[in-house]
Amino acid sequence: MPTESGSWSAARQTKQKRKSNSLTLKRTNSSEQDRPGLQRDLLEGQDSKLPSSVRNTLMDLFGQIEREFENLYIENLELRREIDTLNERLAVEGQTIDGAELNKGQMKTKASHSTSQLSQKLKTTYKASTSKIVSSFKTTTSRAICQLVKEYVGHRDGLWDVGVTRTQPVVLGTASADHTALLWSIETGKCLTKYVGHAGSVNSIKFHPTDQIALTASGDQTAHIWRYVVQLPTPQPTADTSISGEEEVEFSDKDELDQDGDISSDCPTVRVPITSLKSHQGVVIAADWLVGGKQAVTASWDRTANLYDVETSELVHSLTGHDQELTHCCTHPTQRLVVTSSRDTTFRLWDFRDPSIHSVNVFQGHTDTVTSAVFTVGDNVVSGSDDRTVKVWDLKNMRSPIATIRTDSAVNRINVSVGQRIIALPHDNRQVRLFDMSGVRLARLPRSNRQGHRRMVCCTVWSEDHPTCNLFSCGFDRQAIGWNINIPALLQEK
Repeated sequence: MPTESGSWSAARQTKQKRKSNSLTLKRTNSSEQDRPGLQRDLLEGQDSKLPSSVRNTLMDLFGQIEREFENLYIENLELRREIDTLNERLAVEGQTIDGAELNKGQMKTKASHSTSQLSQKLKTTYKASTSKIVSSFKTTTSRAICQLVKEYVGHRDGLWDVGVTRTQPVVLGTASADHTALLWSIETGKCLTKYVGHAGSVNSIKFHPTDQIALTASGDQTAHIWRYVVQLPTPQPTADTSISGEEEVEFSDKDELDQDGDISSDCPTVRVPITSLKSHQGVVIAADWLVGGKQAVTASWDRTANLYDVETSELVHSLTGHDQELTHCCTHPTQRLVVTSSRDTTFRLWDFRDPSIHSVNVFQGHTDTVTSAVFTVGDNVVSGSDDRTVKVWDLKNMRSPIATIRTDSAVNRINVSVGQRIIALPHDNRQVRLFDMSGVRLARLPRSNRQGHRRMVCCTVWSEDHPTCNLFSCGFDRQAIGWNINIPALLQEK
């Protein structure tokens, strides 16, 4: 999390490091290596409506499957020989044990335990190899469905948040620990506006529902409301960004993008806000507009959330009750509801639909920091946590989640698409995964040695109205990325 000063050195370290176990295949028979080529030759004379490139890809995959199962068969034979050897040894030991007047039950228990260990080893080997085969299909599918379109590079420190305007022209906004917020042309990747009014890390950015106004939260203990005017540049032809390799490359903390130049220096700069909201005594970690845009809510490390009147900057309500620092806040798209999340492992639902009173409900579904909780267009709340789970809740009955997603890494600021109700999960381990509301995994965004995030992914946001990019992500590698997700194909794969 950002500190009061917004310094990069104080940004939180990645909490989990990925561990991968790969199955090494050794080929010693040269005739077996030529098998895919022979198969292609045999199929050349057969009638097929498939393009040659597709046929070659299929043959490569089937050849890989054949080799995998051949190795599994060989390993299975070796394990069976080990089991036979062990049984023979146990039979000999059984005679000695009988001489020591131990009962057959003890001998049987020992043999059963050893055999169980070998059986588990066999199952693990099958599972690891089969997972690798399935993974190869999923990676190929993900590359076709999820494509990187544009990278937005120009910040001088990590990015905490990303947002998309709700009005025309549609532009991208990023919030950074370098004390600035930038607005970008989605098509060209050019910086359009730079906001420099904060004295600390800019931790979130949200856009007004009807006007060209932005709301930013900062480590300087304030939230700013500022106006922007942008003129979109002429779009240029997009370069080919298809991913050619399936392998993923691990980067050390010393690896950095070549971004010494500040491309935002030529942007029109906004220096003074229209309004500054100043009631917090700690870092303001997030802020959002209530429906209609006349009020705004902020979440702070001082363990409170504040509701403000935007026109007068007056504090309307101070929402207290969390036991530790708040991590996020979100408003319902059509109702006067607010959800706040906290390091105290809870999230709270605040109801402002009745002007005279406001009610609160506390939900304790996680075992670690709740990093974010967001509304869907319907009657659901989706919460993500450092406990590596994401949970889907029904607003009408929130006693227990209706779906639970278990992952291998802490989850950061999640986002749910409006139309298709697809959840985008940004992870500490640099991955972005897509799930449906029932908890079924749909895809993982490609990440290779040339593309994707190199450090923790902090936030995702959908923009379903944009023709080119409909999902954006940002992270500690100082960049935001625009993705094109083929949603019909994604749902068909499901």
